[in-house]
Amino acid sequence: MSASEENRGRVVGVGGVFLKSPDDKKLQSWYQDQLGVPKGPNGAMFPWRSHDQPEVEHLTVWSAFPADTHYFDPSSAPFMINYIVDDLDALLAKLSASGVRIDPKREDCDYGRFAWVFDPDGNKIELWEPPNQRGGVR
Repeated sequence: MSASEENRGRVVGVGGVFLKSPDDKKLQSWYQDQLGVPKGPNGAMFPWRSHDQPEVEHLTVWSAFPADTHYFDPSSAPFMINYIVDDLDALLAKLSASGVRIDPKREDCDYGRFAWVFDPDGNKIELWEPPNQRGGVR
């Protein structure tokens, strides 16, 4: 195993910030009107490149969800952070070995692989491995 393979299984950026709101449309409009956060069908999309891999384009999403969404369950927190990871399987193995609570649900999509874990306060954290993290540039 190479040194770079040994270091896999880590967060490389913020993939998304998700907020619950009693009026998610109004909240999205406020962020657009007051802070200039662009509003799209899935929230705002902010593309960026990392210093370590400038050839790879990343994306951070900001989105408001209805207050009654079940997407954050079983966490009662009004927010959820999505982290971009370089190797989902390696990170989940590390977290499991450390006793971190891991949701058994997995999701594989054309835009990446997802898993969910919980921090010590019970906040649900979304882990996202985009397709460009392993196979090179998209």
